Amino acid sequence: MKIISSLDTLESALGVTFREKALLQQAFVHRSYLNELQDNEHALLDNERMEFLGDAVLSYIFSEYLYIHFPEQKEGGLTTLRSALVRRETLARLATELQLGDYLLLGHGEEESGGRTRLPTLCATFEALVGALYLDQQMQVCRDVVVRLFQKELQRLKQRIQVKDAKSRLQELAQSQLGTTPRYRQLASDGPDHAKHFVMVVQIGGDPSGVGQGRSKQEATQLAAAMALYRLGEAVDNYLLDRELARKQGIDLPDAPGDPASGT
Repeated sequence: MKIISSLDTLESALGVTFREKALLQQAFVHRSYLNELQDNEHALLDNERMEFLGDAVLSYIFSEYLYIHFPEQKEGGLTTLRSALVRRETLARLATELQLGDYLLLGHGEEESGGRTRLPTLCATFEALVGALYLDQQMQVCRDVVVRLFQKELQRLKQRIQVKDAKSRLQELAQSQLGTTPRYRQLASDGPDHAKHFVMVVQIGGDPSGVGQGRSKQEATQLAAAMALYRLGEAVDNYLLDRELARKQGIDLPDAPGDPASGT
């Protein structure tokens, strides 16, 4: 099999030198390329089997990662988080960042129709690359490379979870320290179906304790809970306090050191 020299650039980006260059090359052999070969067609294999393997490897890597790093999540939550990480759009974006489309061996028709930039093709190529990486380097190196490539996605995921957990945290705090359960009420809902806007308030002991607004009831509820936690002296990472919304609903907010509204 002919190995194109530009794959050295990809190896540098991955931080890995393949032992079997043919495995790396196979990750970029599209079925359309083989379909147009006349001679030598049996000397090449397309990347579809590697794509299948890479999909399974990604699933395992992130199942393990999430199990270890998010011990509070139940099975359903872990499944949802894993699905969020390995979305087709995310894999295609990572493939674009690594310029994987430039390495593809495509048939003429696929080339002419823009196959190098097609989202499903890029997603499949990324999965095939992971499959090749696993076959050549085994799981430990493959895991390290994949987790490094997904660092931005993992950080965003952690940030979303920190805010998303506000409702659960507030319920635990209110029940254990105040002996009551927070109650949520919708204050407003407007906008067309495809761009709804909700305002939710949370009451503790019958008094409004936090308010939030968002594109879904769930988002607004979590932000209301985050405000209530703030008022109880509990920090919520990556939560931006909406003092104007609180003022409109008559909810008093304590000043925090460094907060623009506190003057400190």
